[in-house]
Amino acid sequence: MAAPEEPELSQAQTEKLLQFQDLTGLESIDQCRRTLEQHNWNIEAAVQDRLNEQEGVPSVFNPPPSRPLQVNTADHRVYSYIVSRPQPRGLIGWSYYLIMLPFRFTYYTLLDIFRFALRFIRPDPRGRVTDPVGDVVSFIHIFEEKYGRSHPVFYQGTYSQALNDAKRELRYLLVYLHGEDHQDTDQFCRSTLCTEEVVTFLNTRMLFWACSTSKPEGYRVSQALRENTYPFLAMIMLKDRKMTVVGRLEGLIQPEDLVNQLTFIMDANQTHLMSERLEREERNQTQVLRQQQDEAYLASLRADQEKDRKKREEEEQLRQEEEKVRQSVLAEERRRQPPADDPESVKIVFKLPNDTRVERRFLFGQSLTVIYDFLFSLKESPEKFQIITNFPRRVLPCLPTEEQPNPPTLKEAGLSRSEVLFVQDLTDD
Repeated sequence: MAAPEEPELSQAQTEKLLQFQDLTGLESIDQCRRTLEQHNWNIEAAVQDRLNEQEGVPSVFNPPPSRPLQVNTADHRVYSYIVSRPQPRGLIGWSYYLIMLPFRFTYYTLLDIFRFALRFIRPDPRGRVTDPVGDVVSFIHIFEEKYGRSHPVFYQGTYSQALNDAKRELRYLLVYLHGEDHQDTDQFCRSTLCTEEVVTFLNTRMLFWACSTSKPEGYRVSQALRENTYPFLAMIMLKDRKMTVVGRLEGLIQPEDLVNQLTFIMDANQTHLMSERLEREERNQTQVLRQQQDEAYLASLRADQEKDRKKREEEEQLRQEEEKVRQSVLAEERRRQPPADDPESVKIVFKLPNDTRVERRFLFGQSLTVIYDFLFSLKESPEKFQIITNFPRRVLPCLPTEEQPNPPTLKEAGLSRSEVLFVQDLTDD
């Protein structure tokens, strides 16, 4: 059965495909297309996810098993700033407030009862996170459709990835939880979050992650941070080696007030961040020093090993040369030996001190000095020795003396055609 053909790409999709390939360096067009399709052809989200994968962060489409968010929220020194709703003013304001109060109370009471009863009928679908990046990207699209593209740069990744990046880069992470149904959310987004002053401040000073609590990923973060009202902002940083919430801003806050409050939180925790940076720098320097020491040790070890290798090679080469010379001498000796059927030849078997036996043929007319020289050329022979016959036991005069400057021949020494001679070691004498 033939595989279904993939639909043709539009011109805009083709341009995004080529742009994504240029930005990521991927060679496979099919892989580029699959990645863009997974991100609904949002090139910013696809590139962000690709960068996350290259930096060692797990792919958002193969997320690790769900686990509790590792953020310290139990610090009692967390700075909290809550903006209360303004009180009604004047007779008309108070009249409208009192008229609407029963309806508002009834509405939210019934809504809470309905949500509570609904939990017994079916579990909250937000409790199961299946596509965390999809939740974030979807929120960003909805936000831009409603409030435009003039907003702080949203981190296009999961909350866990944002925490990892903030920890690795030692930066502040500002988390915004978007409550779609809250009465102050719309005004906060239009009048505060999207103002030029706030956008510039957030883009230059920290990472900014946001998601709607109606999405599973946003709901999971909401359960971890436990906000009381909306709009809700939480400042998180690395403190005492843990990602810690150091500031909470809740309520409808104005742009200038938001910048001031965030600046106050950052200034109050700057010493902790500097301490973390110094400690990390010390760890990095220690690691670099240890690495340099290890490299120096390995270099010294390799140098010693190379020196030993060259020494072994030289010794082996010298041994081979000595063996070659010895074999050449033996070959020359064998060439000089008379044939076995020569009536003038003498077969002599020498028994050396190390119990080895050496056989050699000589001529009756050769001097005993030739026998001595032959034995002296053998590496098995001692440095100083004498040659002895067995029966009768006597020492052969192989070396010249004052009384006998010319040693006798084998025939004059009384040797027969077949002899066994013993080599006695005189080295210790």
